[in-house]
Amino acid sequence: QVQLVESGGGLVQAGDSLRLSCAASIRTFSWYTLAWFRQAPGNEREVVAGIKWSGSSTNYADSVKGRFTISRDNAKNTVHLQMNSLKPEDTAVYYCAVSRGVGLATTPGEFDYWGQGTQVTVSS
Repeated sequence: QVQLVESGGGLVQAGDSLRLSCAASIRTFSWYTLAWFRQAPGNEREVVAGIKWSGSSTNYADSVKGRFTISRDNAKNTVHLQMNSLKPEDTAVYYCAVSRGVGLATTPGEFDYWGQGTQVTVSS
């Protein structure tokens, strides 16, 4: 059953912006972590940004700090990733994921639910 659905990917030029969205059909609890991962061909899946469903705890990959912002809309069970100043190296499939753990999860093995991914391509 599909429980996380990503949207907002596309083809853009370097320097442009995109806003990704992830709609969750599962019930989310305050201690859950919602995160964005990405994976480029031949590379390992890496965390881009994560946020707790309640509170202000967040984490970002060093490569996106200052450019990307993760946010949530608790009423709509939705998490967003605002991506500014996009670079060609940001090109990847972006995945939404949810961890049921009590800590701020950051690695793929800690996540229990995954979306199918949305392609982001940044041209030079």
